[in-house]
Amino acid sequence: MTITFTTEEALEHFHTALCNGLDYISTHGLTLDYEQAHYNEAKESLRLGTCFEDVLIQILKDGHPLVLHDEEDGMDDSTIYIRDVVERMSLVPMRHMMNAINEDDDAETADVILQTIFYQDVIFG
Repeated sequence: MTITFTTEEALEHFHTALCNGLDYISTHGLTLDYEQAHYNEAKESLRLGTCFEDVLIQILKDGHPLVLHDEEDGMDDSTIYIRDVVERMSLVPMRHMMNAINEDDDAETADVILQTIFYQDVIFG
C-alpha cells in the first residue's frame, strides 16, 4: 500500500518531523544547513513570531534547498528541494507514517521521516 500526499500534506508532515526530530538527528552526527541569505529572505517573508521550522519550510517553498551534513561517518551531503519532500514522503515506512497521520508520533517517527526524505531510506538507528 502506498499513500499519496498533496504538497501541503507532505510539507505538514515534514514540518512536524522538523519540529520533533532536528535535535534527534544530531545524535547521528547530522546537521541541517541552508544558505543564510535564503534563510533571511524566507524569514522576512513570514510574519513576526514564526518558528525556525516555518522558515525552513519557506526556504523550500521559495525554491531553495536544505542540506543534511554527516559530520561523523563521512557520507555525502544530502540536498533536498520541495519536490523531494513531496515525492519521498510516500517512502516513509508505513508504521511511522501512520503514527504521523494519527498524531501519535514522537522523536523516533520524526527521525525516520527526516532520514527517509533526505536519504530515501533509514540509514541510522
